[in-house]
Amino acid sequence: MAARVIDQAIPILEESIWPLSGATSDYNPLLELIGDARYVLLGEATHGTHEFYKARAEITKRLIVEKAFTAVAWEADWPDALRVIRYVGGSSQDASAIEALAGFKRFPRWMWRNADILDLVGWLRAHNSKRGTGPKVGVYGLDLYSLRTSMDAVIHYLEETDPEAANAARRRYGCFEDFDDPPNYGMTAGVHESLSCENEVVEQLVELQRHSSDYLSRDGRVAADELFFAKQNARVAINAEHYYRAMYHGRPNTWNLRDTHMVDTLDEFMRHLEEQGERPKAVVWAHNSHLGDARATQMAERGELNVGQLMRERHGREAVSVGFTTYAGTVTAASEWDGVAERKHVRPGMDDSYELLFHQVGVQNFLLPLRENRRLAAEFARERLERAIGVIYKPETERWSHYFHANLPLSLMPWFISMRHALSSLWNVQPHGMKTICQRHFQRGSDV
Repeated sequence: MAARVIDQAIPILEESIWPLSGATSDYNPLLELIGDARYVLLGEATHGTHEFYKARAEITKRLIVEKAFTAVAWEADWPDALRVIRYVGGSSQDASAIEALAGFKRFPRWMWRNADILDLVGWLRAHNSKRGTGPKVGVYGLDLYSLRTSMDAVIHYLEETDPEAANAARRRYGCFEDFDDPPNYGMTAGVHESLSCENEVVEQLVELQRHSSDYLSRDGRVAADELFFAKQNARVAINAEHYYRAMYHGRPNTWNLRDTHMVDTLDEFMRHLEEQGERPKAVVWAHNSHLGDARATQMAERGELNVGQLMRERHGREAVSVGFTTYAGTVTAASEWDGVAERKHVRPGMDDSYELLFHQVGVQNFLLPLRENRRLAAEFARERLERAIGVIYKPETERWSHYFHANLPLSLMPWFISMRHALSSLWNVQPHGMKTICQRHFQRGSDV
């Protein structure tokens, strides 16, 4: 039955797709449809495949140059991305893009310390250097895992602006000193509420907000940016504390908290940029599972929401979602959390999956418009399987570990990008020892 339905869909797909040939005009239809939208959400079916990163970088550059986008938001930690903001804006002490990315120390490092990101960061710095006094493109982290580094960043900011307040922040954040790491804190505080540090992290943000007018009276835009960065680190500390305590109460709690935090962070820095007189637009990089609409997938049955759903609810058609997938190839992933990065072969798409359906079209790479395509929507009326590979890939249990049911036209509109064979896993870039070889590849223009 599944094969018959897939066969019926192929002629409609063949009429609907836009083949990708590698030409500069490949993404013209996508840019045209985006129009004046302020948010473009660029997904990925894995966290470790070069072709996804390369395509997102190409689209991002065109959005910046042709559509005046000024913010790139990553599924990454705020303080790590903050180091990149300073580098691409020309205010960093880092001498190179490799050094600017060295702040990404937490697993999975390969997501951000890789050759494709290195190339994009270098391009952003060069682009900003030509902007003069105009708004510069910033890089922002949306995630909330950085409990300790965010607390350290708050203290560092206060050491420069208000040493007495820095001492008070140390006392508050000292509540976490008895715990080896955030998960250990979460496990303990989740059971013994008296050991929770919730009040302390909230008090610290309140104190920053209370003294905002004083801190803002110093250096104009620089002061406003640095205060905002510090406040956001304080917000990360609050939500990270909640997250690690929620880890022991089931997935919907942590997933929903995390995705809500990401959208709140996006809204916060967009509001901040508006307050500085800008009309910002943001391109978001995250996994398909974050950027699709959870209501059209199996996630909703588990009580989960996600970034894509929240963006639609808050911003409507100002948010455009683009999903990515592949039938086969390789991926950089680990076998367990905090494990070693491995180059793994991705198994061919399963029966009754979108991956197999797109593969059977026979076109290597293509764009698929989903918005207002009634024939395609009717053919896709029933759910199919969609694959999601994160930082961990377990091919031996792939059906249960990496597939979920989804209604694609509802989940990811208006576009989906299919790559028949995403053949290249990401190449890790370490802060030392890889600089020469990476530069050599960039200079000769080869794919890394």
